[in-house]
Amino acid sequence: MLEVFKTTSSKVIAVLAILIVVVLQYRFWFGEGGHFPHQALLQQIEQQAEVNAELKERNRILAAEVYDLKNGAEAIEEHARLDLGLVKPHETFVQMSTISTHYKPIYTDPSVDLRTNEDDNEPAPEQP
Repeated sequence: MLEVFKTTSSKVIAVLAILIVVVLQYRFWFGEGGHFPHQALLQQIEQQAEVNAELKERNRILAAEVYDLKNGAEAIEEHARLDLGLVKPHETFVQMSTISTHYKPIYTDPSVDLRTNEDDNEPAPEQP
């Protein structure tokens, strides 16, 4: 088999064939429309599909809100109460606080033992 590559023309043909294969492989992996650019485009398409899904959901919510505002007086009143602070005549506005009612006292009497809730001045009970 090595006898084939003894002539100069066969060596030139073999080198040209190897060069053609290398060039074609390079174009396949790195060229325009090759494997790596194709993978990058697929990733961009996937990211854009996620963005589009989020925008579709947002549009669906906005369309439902527009429909409610056009067709329902309750939705308009709710919007006015929540966002604009509507209070009708003869109504009382009450705002509830979400602050916890469990708090530590600011001042503690040093004569009170906080562990037993007893004064330090009182005599200790006798033990039998």
